[in-house]
Amino acid sequence: MTNSRHPETLSLHAGWRADATTGSVAVPIHQTTSYQFRDTEHASNLFALKELGNIYTRIGNPTLDVLEQRVAALEGGVAALAVSSGQAASAFAIQNLAKAGDNVVSSTDLYGGTWNLFAHTLKDQGIEVRFVDPADPQAFARATDDRTRAYYAETLPNPKLAVFPIKEVADIGRPLGIPLIVDNTAAPLLARPLDHGAAVVVYSGTKYLGGHGTSIAGLIVDGGTFDWAAHPKRQPALNTPDPSYHGAVWVEAVKPIGPVAYIIKARTTLLRDLGSALSPFNAFLILQGIETVTLRMERHVKNAQAVADFLAKRPEVAKVIHPSQQTGESRRRADAYLKGGYGGLVGFELAAGREAGRRFIDSLKLLYHVANIGDARSLAIHPASTTHSQLSAEEQLATGVSDGYVRLSIGLEHIDDILADLAQALDAAGK
Repeated sequence: MTNSRHPETLSLHAGWRADATTGSVAVPIHQTTSYQFRDTEHASNLFALKELGNIYTRIGNPTLDVLEQRVAALEGGVAALAVSSGQAASAFAIQNLAKAGDNVVSSTDLYGGTWNLFAHTLKDQGIEVRFVDPADPQAFARATDDRTRAYYAETLPNPKLAVFPIKEVADIGRPLGIPLIVDNTAAPLLARPLDHGAAVVVYSGTKYLGGHGTSIAGLIVDGGTFDWAAHPKRQPALNTPDPSYHGAVWVEAVKPIGPVAYIIKARTTLLRDLGSALSPFNAFLILQGIETVTLRMERHVKNAQAVADFLAKRPEVAKVIHPSQQTGESRRRADAYLKGGYGGLVGFELAAGREAGRRFIDSLKLLYHVANIGDARSLAIHPASTTHSQLSAEEQLATGVSDGYVRLSIGLEHIDDILADLAQALDAAGK
């Protein structure tokens, strides 16, 4: 085990050295549903949280445990929970604190799937999500009332790419007992939201962490620094007896373990009951991706910057959406929170609108037309007609999507080949 804080080392070593029985250096795929208990006392202790260990793979698994430890180490958190997808991670992050009648204040700058989850599915469950423009951090305070349980945002929102004011909003929430939950999917290693006051970080591991476009996964990281017990009325889910777990009061039940009330509750109630379990094989594949994530992010950042500079010179492009092209407060936030570069995503608006966007996409030869980001390959999509098509026109604009907007996820190919494909597609779009 390493004591290093360097991500290059943690991505290879955190949470694992070798298998105690076989000496295997690679993390084994524990493709099992169940685990043999030593005796009835051992089984009873596991279910009563007197002892931590494996019960059933729907709740936990040794392969997933390594993934959880590794991502928690990379983020500077105390513990993590792996789940079946990034959508499941976003949902659990909210449901772990809020119930029917409660509310969450969220940034408008969200991925379309998260917007739909918040605006419709959580609404159907009785949880209100109040959307505010993060350009003014005080908008979060104005939308807060006695039933507000959390604030939510994306570090580098897809597709708007305007960096969220993490510290400013976290500082508003903490004195009120309101944690900031940050989706860091688009900025692993570039940003560490926990360092700036966020309480919880979520990931779609499908994207940059995996990097290979083969496996769906989600992660929730508990920072371990939010004092849930200090605000019992604000956070009843963690401070009142939980009838689903023999009356456990989570802030008290986990004291012998550490400051992990939030993540333990998510594992032992939501994951247990809703069953959004990550398969051990997919956990293994995400771990393979994490081993090279530091190198890949460097190339993603470098190539994306070159693409942004190239697009800014093209006459067909009305606007380039990339932190390097921003000014004023938006640029200040980008420089404050993105320490390893401006990310691998680039957006742009074609002056000729929606039809030009379609022509551009249909003319690409190297870039893939897929609804993913963070792949080793370069990808492109027209959000207004795909990922954000279920949003109203007003909601699309709030998230940063216009009719002519195209989102690129720049991969690891040679930059000359990426630019050549973009150039010929722009030529076709301008005809």
